[in-house]
Amino acid sequence: MPSKLAHLILAHAYPKQLERLINRLQHADADIYIHLDAKSKIKDFIHLQCSNVFFVKKRTSVVWGTYSLVQATLDGMYEILHAQRSYSHINLLSAQDYPLKSADEIQRFFQDNADKSFLDSPVIGEGWMDGVHRVENFNFGDYKFPGHYLLQYAVNFLRIKKRVPAGLKPYGRSQWFTITPQCAEYMINYLESHPDVKRYFRMSFAPDEFIFQTILGNSPLKDTLVNDNLRYINFPAGHLHPTTITTADAVALTTCGKLYARKFDPRTDGVILNYLDWVAQFGIDLDSQEFKCLKYIFNS
Repeated sequence: MPSKLAHLILAHAYPKQLERLINRLQHADADIYIHLDAKSKIKDFIHLQCSNVFFVKKRTSVVWGTYSLVQATLDGMYEILHAQRSYSHINLLSAQDYPLKSADEIQRFFQDNADKSFLDSPVIGEGWMDGVHRVENFNFGDYKFPGHYLLQYAVNFLRIKKRVPAGLKPYGRSQWFTITPQCAEYMINYLESHPDVKRYFRMSFAPDEFIFQTILGNSPLKDTLVNDNLRYINFPAGHLHPTTITTADAVALTTCGKLYARKFDPRTDGVILNYLDWVAQFGIDLDSQEFKCLKYIFNS
């Protein structure tokens, strides 16, 4: 069973922050693949390439809320699967993510869970009520024809609902996941052989947040899925974006038991990243006076 981990990072800006993330992910048994938005200048990032850091050759121009995010992820997974290297997992990150554990701890976790995939995948309409409109409402953001927004408004105003194709039960909530190569290969092959399913998701808002969970949750691999994407994300109900993590989240980050968190912005708060580096390097006893002092400092 391969033990090597492939990190797939979706990036469009912040080369210095991306470099810091890459440095924290570095491990003898880890490779890093970067999908750089086609709108971004490669010259600003090319210095990050090294023996285990690769740029995905096929670059998509990513537009938030559209199928382009799915396509960028699929292209990255395809390149990883054809890299002639064996991996236990493919770990999807953004350039504004950061690990909460050391690279050794993360590596051991996936070695111990070699046959499992980790996605935030409640049933839409039960565990994720905000996702119902993703399933039912039309979104033509991926189709650039005159009047596409007007048509989208009219169709949804008339309450014409999309129907989930192929008898699929919809699951989902978060875009970010860690899956096995078997799951990645199944996703790619399924979408190639089911154009109606691809068309359905292209007509959905933010399909990246439920396409992978829905297809894999209805697949022969469903019993290998764990309904936990191993990420700490502060996503207020009804909001379209997660809140930026600051030192106010330090205690929660230390005690949540997750492997990664998002999203970070050093321009807003760089101290929290320094804190996470320190904890990953030296560890911390949650019952110690040291941690009690830190709780007081961060909560004051």
